[in-house]
Amino acid sequence: MDTKTPRAGERTWLTVPEVAEELHIPRTRAYELIARGELPAVRIGERSIRVNGNELERFLLESRRVAEQV
Repeated sequence: MDTKTPRAGERTWLTVPEVAEELHIPRTRAYELIARGELPAVRIGERSIRVNGNELERFLLESRRVAEQV
């Protein structure tokens, strides 16, 4: 388990719009990733969803693949 502390300006928990911005994807795509369980998230109350920054980084590392050259 990674116990590093966030650097100045980094947030530990991100909203779905923030995740979408980080990944440069539409918000709806971020919600789809969460709904399918590909991107772990927690629900707070009825409307708030948060993604842990470390989980986002893990998701990126695990889902990366070599891009084909065009």
